[in-house]
Amino acid sequence: MSIDRFVFATVLTGVLLLAASPLCRADEMSPAEQAFSDSMKNATLVGFFTMGGREEQPLKPERYDIESAVKASGKLWIFTVRIKYGNLDTKLPVTVPMEWAGDTPMVSRTDAAIPGLGAGFSARVLFDGDRYAGTWKHGAAGGHMFGRIERAAEKSAAGLEDSQ
Repeated sequence: MSIDRFVFATVLTGVLLLAASPLCRADEMSPAEQAFSDSMKNATLVGFFTMGGREEQPLKPERYDIESAVKASGKLWIFTVRIKYGNLDTKLPVTVPMEWAGDTPMVSRTDAAIPGLGAGFSARVLFDGDRYAGTWKHGAAGGHMFGRIERAAEKSAAGLEDSQ
């Protein structure tokens, strides 16, 4: 696996990994929060990422499978995600803080520490309809990420659900 892919996979893990607390109780959700939660059920983010200083290189593909996203408490949400990296292929509950700009949800992490991977992971990823976009940073490395959100109904209609 290339160093670029390693750095990005590490950053993605950094964006998402914050130990999920089994003690969290689900908070009541607003209509916008419930709609977002419903839209993330069995969704897949399919897109690309860049690395700052290497803009001349082709875009690098990315793919993130999300089984669910539910509000845990306050601004914390638990995303159940499938992480595929090298020989690793596992499903994890990941707790992240969510911010809302009106009806637009955004994952927001600043200088997060990831056990076994280090510290200094930051990201802002917003979700807008059937698209996502954001920035990521780990130490001196950073860049952009963007793409489309495939929803469960779309994947089922296209016959993609079983191929993952």
